[in-house]
Parts: sequence; C-alpha cells; structure tokens
Amino acid sequence: MASNSFGKIFRITTWGESHGRAIGVVIDGCPAGLEISEEEINQELARRAPGRATHTSPRKEPDLAEIYSGLFEGKTTGSPISIIIHNLDADPSKYEPIKGVLRPGHANYTYEKKYGLFDYRGGGRASARETACRVAAGAVAMKLLEQEGISCQATIAEIGGHVEKAEIERALTEVEKEGDSLGGVIAAEVSGLPVGLGEPIYYKIEAMLAQAMLSLPATKGFEMGEGFRAGKIRGSGQNDLFTQSEGRIRTRTNRAGGTLGGLTSGMPLTFKVAFKPTSTIQKSQESVTHSGEKVTLKLPKGSRHDPCVVFRALPVVEAMAALVLADALLLNRAAKI
Repeated sequence: MASNSFGKIFRITTWGESHGRAIGVVIDGCPAGLEISEEEINQELARRAPGRATHTSPRKEPDLAEIYSGLFEGKTTGSPISIIIHNLDADPSKYEPIKGVLRPGHANYTYEKKYGLFDYRGGGRASARETACRVAAGAVAMKLLEQEGISCQATIAEIGGHVEKAEIERALTEVEKEGDSLGGVIAAEVSGLPVGLGEPIYYKIEAMLAQAMLSLPATKGFEMGEGFRAGKIRGSGQNDLFTQSEGRIRTRTNRAGGTLGGLTSGMPLTFKVAFKPTSTIQKSQESVTHSGEKVTLKLPKGSRHDPCVVFRALPVVEAMAALVLADALLLNRAAKI
C-alpha cells in the first residue's frame, strides 16, 4: 500500500487502522519556528471526535494528540513532526459475526482482491478513523496559514437534499429510526489568499483541492465556484469582470471560485464537496460471502456508526484545504528570485 502520503513540500504521511492500537501522522517540511501546541491540535480533533453530539457515532474516543518529535519549547524545529492518537474505545467483537460477508458500499471486496487480505475490524485502513490524522496535521498547517492572514471556514450546505435546519433534523431522526443513513454537501470558503498560489500545469490549485477532498472517505463529488452549473451558461454569464477597488485589482463577481489559470486570483476560494450516505446501516441487506454464498447482512446489536458523516467531516474538509494551501504557499516561495 504505497499511497499514504500527501503534499510536495509540506508533506504528511498517515498510518494506523480503525481498531489498531493507535493512529498517527508524520509531517515533513514544516518550517522551523512555528508556534504550535497539543492543545491547539486537540481543539480541532474535538470537532471531529465521535460520540460528542447527536447524529454521530456513539464510539467515544478522547482523540488526544501526543507530539513525539519536531517540537522544542513550543516551536517547530524543522525536523519531522510525529503525532500519535491512541485508539481507546475500539470494539472489534461487533465485526466478528460479519467478517466473511461482503458489506455493500464498503472496501472489503476491493481491498481483499487487491492485497489478498483485509482488516475487517471497522474497515481497517479504509475507515474514516484515519481522518483524525489529517485533522491533526491540518491544525499545524492552519497555524502556518494564519501567519499569512489566510483562514478557511466549512459549513453544511445540505443534508439529504434538505437545507433548512428543522427539515434536516426531521430527516435524520427518521433515518435513524429506520436504521438508514443520509449524505450531504459541505461548502467551504478560504479567504485572505494572495494572487498566484498553485502551480501549472498539473498542480493547479483546484486540481490539488479536488484530489485532497476526493481522497476523503465517502466523497463522491467536488466543484469550485459555479461548478457544474458553468456547463449550462454562456461565457458572458460565467466571466468575472475585473475592477479596481480600494487600490487593488479584483473581480466584481467570483463565479470562478477564486482561481484563474489554476492559480489563486486573490478572491476567496469557494468549493463544495458531496458525501454519500454512510455505508454502514442497520437495515438488512442482501449480499454474498467471499465464496459467493448468498446471505442477508444484519449488523450485530450495538454496532456503532454515523447516520450522516457530514457533521464530523467539517473540520476534515478544512484540514485538507489547509494542507493544500500550506504546501502551495511554500512552493510559491520558489517561483521567482
């Protein structure tokens, strides 16, 4: 399994499985002198942690980051930063009765075909538990961006096709009673960006954001600015017209989502990420075993899952955006003398 790293200069490598002893991340390429603490990382991890809000998994992980290297007297040293998060509420026993069944929507079929084996305990490496590592690394990237006045904010655009809070609540309550799940869409905006972040041709900022977001579990769609609507309108309706305001050039609108030619334009980056409904559901489902025998899959009583992943995905989307932009910021320093 060779694809566990992300980034070129500000580079992360995550490790660990959902029901292993721990998960973690190594950050390479972070400049020396950046002030960061475990408390700041843990604040972000708390936003993603399970069991702390309604409509989330009842698994109760404290998700406390421990920095093992790369920090001295509260500042980064420039050497690799190693962060460990211990798994303290794993319960693999719930997966024993169904370990021989191909679970609809899950990775056990494709992983086993590719690697010859699969860690069935909560999805192993394919589990969204891995995203805690990304959030920890993203907290460090955010500190770097804050020094440049850059910030990212993700919000829920819709859940199950609903946008009003009351409708979302009713829909979630209904699917939980039925043992089902819902998907949704997250909208994000990054502000304070300079002009020119991103690298033509294959490291365009939107291409890297798309890779970052679509690498997240359960993601099925990504769009920037007008997104797919841009394929339905005229050029006169898509083009952002230039103007000068308060001594700087900007555009009157932001239909492009903050990029031109793959580089940031100085306008806010705006994008959306679509998440499918959680694959783990309580409803009975028809499936087959690894040998092809027909079975009815019914999860054991007490199985734990999110009826909708969108709530806990908010800090993950922000973290991945921060990782992309921290990397782009450092790459940009080598653009010209």
